[in-house]
Amino acid sequence: MAVTNKTAPAAKHRKEQQTTSDQAAGDIPRRLSEYDPEMQKAIKRELKKRESRRKLLVFFLTLVAVGCLGYFGFYMITAQKAEADYDQIAELKGSKALSGTAKLFSSEPGEEGAPPVLEEYQTLYNANKRFVGWIRIEGTNIDYPVMQTVDNEYYLTHNISQENDKNGAIFLDTNCDIVKGNTNWIVYGHHMSSGKMFGTLDKYADEEFYVNHPTFQFDTIYEKGKWQVLYVFRSRVYEQTEITFKYYQFIDAASEAEFDSAMYEMAQMSLYDTGNMAAFGDRLLTLSTCDHYEQYGRFVVVAKKIG
Repeated sequence: MAVTNKTAPAAKHRKEQQTTSDQAAGDIPRRLSEYDPEMQKAIKRELKKRESRRKLLVFFLTLVAVGCLGYFGFYMITAQKAEADYDQIAELKGSKALSGTAKLFSSEPGEEGAPPVLEEYQTLYNANKRFVGWIRIEGTNIDYPVMQTVDNEYYLTHNISQENDKNGAIFLDTNCDIVKGNTNWIVYGHHMSSGKMFGTLDKYADEEFYVNHPTFQFDTIYEKGKWQVLYVFRSRVYEQTEITFKYYQFIDAASEAEFDSAMYEMAQMSLYDTGNMAAFGDRLLTLSTCDHYEQYGRFVVVAKKIG
C-alpha cells in the first residue's frame, strides 16, 4: 500500500514563503548609497538629530552627576564643621574660658529676673543667649545643646552657629518659658537618617530599649533635671480644623481636669505601658521628631521630672 507524504505540501509552502521573504528583503537597500539622493538627505538629517539628542542627554546626565557630587561634598563639609562645632561646645561645658567661641553664636538678651545660670553652662550662655539647656539620652546619639528663639521655624534650617544647615538644631518651643515654668516643655529636633539630632529618638519604639533606658537627662541653664519616660507614641500634625488631641499644643494645663485629659489621650496612644503616671503639678517634657510612617507623622516621647 502506498504511503502518502502529507508533509510535503506544507514544506513546499514554507520554502516558497521563505523565498518570497528573501526576495522582499533583497529589495531593501543595505547601504546609504543605494538610496536615492532625497532619501539619503532625509536619513542624514534624522541621524544628525539623533546624535544631537544623544549628546544633549549625555551633557545633561553629566551635569546631574557633577551637581550630585558637588552637593554631597558640600553636605559632608557642612556636616563635619557642624560636628566639630558640637564637639567644641561639649568641651566647653563647665569651662570658664570662651576660647574664641563667641564667633559661633549670635547674642540675644536673657530674660529679666532670671535665676543664676548654672556654673557648668555659664560660658556657653555668655557666648549665646539662645542657649537654654542640654539634653543627653544614654544609648543614643542625643547629646546636644538645646536652643530657643522667637521663631519655631528658625532652628529647623539653622545650626548652633546660625548657619544654614538641613540638620538644624535641637530647640525648645518658643511658647515655653524655662524661667517661669510650664506644665509641659516641648523640645523638637529633626529625625536625620544619619542619626544626628533626634535621629535615634525612635529607639524608644522598642519597649526593651525603654526598659534599659527609663530615664534621661535634660538640664535647663538654671536647673539640672532627671526625667522619667511616661509615654511613647506616634502622632501627626493635624489640620487646624480637625478636632482631636494635638500634643504639640499642650504646654499649659489650666486645670487638673485638662491635665488628666491630656494624660489619658497620651496613654491611649502609647506604644506600650511603662507603668509610670503623672499627676497635676508634675513637670512634663515632650520630645518630638518627624516620623516617616505617615505624612506629617511625628514620633513622641513624654517624660516627667523626677530629680
